[in-house]
Amino acid sequence: MNAFRFLGDMTHLFSVLVLLLKIYATKSCSGVSRKTQELYMLVFVASSAAIVWCMRRHPQVRRTYDKEQDTFRHAVLVAAAFLLALMFHDRFTFREICWAFSIYLEAVAILPQLVLLQRSRNVDNLTGQYVFFLGAYRAFYILNWIYRYFTEGHHSRWIPWLAGLVQTALYADFFYYYFLSWKNNVKLELPA
Repeated sequence: MNAFRFLGDMTHLFSVLVLLLKIYATKSCSGVSRKTQELYMLVFVASSAAIVWCMRRHPQVRRTYDKEQDTFRHAVLVAAAFLLALMFHDRFTFREICWAFSIYLEAVAILPQLVLLQRSRNVDNLTGQYVFFLGAYRAFYILNWIYRYFTEGHHSRWIPWLAGLVQTALYADFFYYYFLSWKNNVKLELPA
């Protein structure tokens, strides 16, 4: 069994559970980008559908959604991922285009969430943990790819490697402030 892949999958699962806990325990989606969840719904329909439904339909939670702060134009990310998938893929087949699209979209799907957190500056504990575990999931997957490269030799698909590195780089600033707040035992605040 590949421990890095297992840890990556478990931290991803934990990030979703922390987000669900945050929404249900506080009856609020304040500080959470609905647009990021809509993008993840395209990538991971089964795991994200319940979160998006709750943010859009649950009467108490829906009232806490901050539409004025969550203004990222996420359709641009969908269009860019689609264009990249049409231009850069392994083979020009429907399956490969869909696969490449999902990889490119996942790499940038966190952007609306990160922008929302920077705008609001104050990040509640559970939202911060959700974003941290989501980033850790991708970091573990990079370790998984490195492990597979050295143990399987033939596993070197450049699309997920490059997209995974871009995705992890997007989290770098957040990780820095997350670890500072943890180290200093203070509330997580992001610069504007």
